[in-house]
Amino acid sequence: MTQTQPIPAQNLGTPSAKRNVVILVLAQAILGAQMPMLFTIGGLAGQSLASNLCFATLPISMIVLSSMLSATPVSAVMQRFGRRIGFMVGTAFGAAGAAVGAYALSIASFPLFLVGSFLTGTYMSAHGFYRFAAADTASDAFRPKAISYVMAGGLAAAIIGPQLVKLTSDAFVVPFLGAYIAVIAINVLGSLLFLLLDIPTPEKPTADAPKGRSRWELLKTPQIAVAVICAMVSYALMNLVMTSTPLAVVGCGFEQDNAADVVTAHVLAMYAPSFFTGHLIARFGTKTIMAAGLVILAGAGAVALQGVQLENFFVALILLGLGWNFGFIGATTLLANSHTAEERGRMQGLNDLLVFGGVTLASLASGGLMNCSGGDPVDGWQAVNYAMAPFLVLAGGALIWLMFQPKEELA
Repeated sequence: MTQTQPIPAQNLGTPSAKRNVVILVLAQAILGAQMPMLFTIGGLAGQSLASNLCFATLPISMIVLSSMLSATPVSAVMQRFGRRIGFMVGTAFGAAGAAVGAYALSIASFPLFLVGSFLTGTYMSAHGFYRFAAADTASDAFRPKAISYVMAGGLAAAIIGPQLVKLTSDAFVVPFLGAYIAVIAINVLGSLLFLLLDIPTPEKPTADAPKGRSRWELLKTPQIAVAVICAMVSYALMNLVMTSTPLAVVGCGFEQDNAADVVTAHVLAMYAPSFFTGHLIARFGTKTIMAAGLVILAGAGAVALQGVQLENFFVALILLGLGWNFGFIGATTLLANSHTAEERGRMQGLNDLLVFGGVTLASLASGGLMNCSGGDPVDGWQAVNYAMAPFLVLAGGALIWLMFQPKEELA
């Protein structure tokens, strides 16, 4: 009789790594719910406050701009004081941003609403490090699965967030005020999760400790350069299209609840595949999964350009979420395997600075393309989706180039 071979211990992950993954999954589910909430109502609230419709998505742009600017300082805080402190700083900014946003809505102040959005960006930046924190205590074999499981926590966020929008947006006379009050509560309660996190604070380097590569040397490494490019393109294009989606859905004659449902389907597609993305990466390799992600993103644009029926929005946004999942998790895994422990804070902060820099530009462009590039919402929606093409070519070309690099030049 053939006996079943035991699974090697290094493939399972240590108890500490598993516990951290569970906590980070819960954080992704509970605290992460505020992101689909804010991206669903940010443009609509901005549209109600802004004097010029071209600035409707500026609140979302302020979130991602702040996330970009916060990436390096947040990473430095985590490198010096540990993940727990860094994540709690993020939730404090999330609560403060929502409080300022709520007050701005109550007095109908668009500039103050932008200030609140900017504060919220620091939470978004800290949120982005959940995936890296999952990798900190994981073995090499468990790492892609740990990252993937944490990203899968967004599946619950995809359900919780938009449903909270439906329940709270009209709870007060001022539209969307209740949603921002709900975001305050999410940050306050969710921050308690990090008290249970068990990730050692990095030791302060001694004078003779390895310093690792400089930022420029890291970026010149082929694997790191392509990981950053693919992460930037995957995230920026997802944001470009998602930011305009509520405006396009409502602008094409559908209801606000329809827009929330489309965003729900999109965010579900972003995170549901994470239950198996890590396994796919382990079986087929990071580059193959990243390539699949880019192809699926192109498919999302193609479907969106076929028409503005509600089913087109659903299918396009589902493909957009799936493409982002494969592209972004693949790029994150490639990056996590391409730097040393002493380079962690430097490289992760630089990566998110560049990624959210691209997302900032995408969100800024999204409102302009949607509202100011044609005579009606259909023209604007088409402009948004046509804008994906050159960036997909860039990322695809970079990935093909990497595949032909000699192995000795990749490290």
